[in-house]
Amino acid sequence: MASKLFLDANILLDITLQRQGFVQASAILAAGINGTIKLYTTPAVLHVVAYYTKRHYSEEQTKQIFSALLNDVTIIDCYHETALLAIHSGINDLEDALQYYTALTHRLHAFISSDKKLKKMALPVLPVYTAEEWLVTFEPKD
Repeated sequence: MASKLFLDANILLDITLQRQGFVQASAILAAGINGTIKLYTTPAVLHVVAYYTKRHYSEEQTKQIFSALLNDVTIIDCYHETALLAIHSGINDLEDALQYYTALTHRLHAFISSDKKLKKMALPVLPVYTAEEWLVTFEPKD
């Protein structure tokens, strides 16, 4: 079974804005494109990524980027019960908690983020990796 990974906003921003982590984040996206892994994110993450992407590209370019991205990234959402779990979790940053618990509820295998605080708060059942850590550890094969 292919690994199911959650892509946090900072990972998608690395891809869309070609930031410092672009190479590693793009390698994970490439593994999703070729079907080696399955990629997921939430509407809230897309909202944040769209805001910053539109600051660097035209509206039409942003739509093209998102259209291509959504060919290989599945959108999952947070349920009421999941939001309550996140609010009462040990994760101090509510935005991170909502994304993390959404991934947990959907039984994903890993959470890809460059957020070091979130990594420290992660549960063993859903580890948080940077893109580079995940690639070094799991090296998806074509």
